[in-house]
Amino acid sequence: MRLMFEEIRKNKIKSWILVIAFTVVIANLGAVIGFIYGSLYFGVILALIISLIYIFFSYFSGDKTILKTSGAREVTKKEYPYLFHLIDGLAISAGIPKPRAYVIDDSALNAFATGRDPEHASITVTTGLLKKMNRQELEGVVAHEMSHIKNYDVRFMMLVVMLAGLVTLLSDFMFRSFFWSSRGKSSNRKGGGVFVVIIIVAVVLAILSPIIGQIIQFSISRKREFLADANAAVLTRYPPGLASALRKIASDPDPLVDKANKATAHLFISTPFRKEHGISRLFLTHPPLSERIKILEEM
Repeated sequence: MRLMFEEIRKNKIKSWILVIAFTVVIANLGAVIGFIYGSLYFGVILALIISLIYIFFSYFSGDKTILKTSGAREVTKKEYPYLFHLIDGLAISAGIPKPRAYVIDDSALNAFATGRDPEHASITVTTGLLKKMNRQELEGVVAHEMSHIKNYDVRFMMLVVMLAGLVTLLSDFMFRSFFWSSRGKSSNRKGGGVFVVIIIVAVVLAILSPIIGQIIQFSISRKREFLADANAAVLTRYPPGLASALRKIASDPDPLVDKANKATAHLFISTPFRKEHGISRLFLTHPPLSERIKILEEM
């Protein structure tokens, strides 16, 4: 229990650190854009204003954006009573408000949670998961997502999705501005060595900024998934349920969630893409399912 509360505290701190780190990156991008257009300070101020508006939007509406881009639709108790009863019971056990229920019409076996806090959270499952899982397996999956909500993982992961997207957009705008602005053309004749340095910085930032966003996204600790698995086992009091669900997910012949993308992949209980091999495995946002199953079986 102490570990759970410590993780909640860390996630709240990490959320603020994440916002500050992205703000610094965005301010630097704004400085380069401002230089290109003739006013470094204006560029910084404009970038910071945009980032503040975007962060505000991300915090209050990021979950809606994620649900929409994922093709999720809110469902009623009448449509899926089985799912609603599980969410109701597990929310009571976890001591949090009942999350809203969403479904993605997709044959893949997957699920995710999102929201800025337990009071504004939702759990989304695919129709494939609902069809293939028995009650204990589905309970394990829902409990895993419920644990992400209780631990405030959802806030941190949602901010990563939205802020990484902002950095990518600004870096792309900077890269285009550099090549098309008249400032760039005229300064090329006047700026001398200073301009050459700015050129190098601009190009490097434009190339590396999306990569930095991805690195921050990949830095979401794999321990987060192991902890959610452990908390799910505590909530359900039946570790084999989640272990069996993960085994079915691992053997899914078509794990691709059609509307999933690289930005939202880390939200899912398992990677929503086809199995990756070689060096690409180094950048997976989830620990191997076999490791997670083994730990659950040893509980």
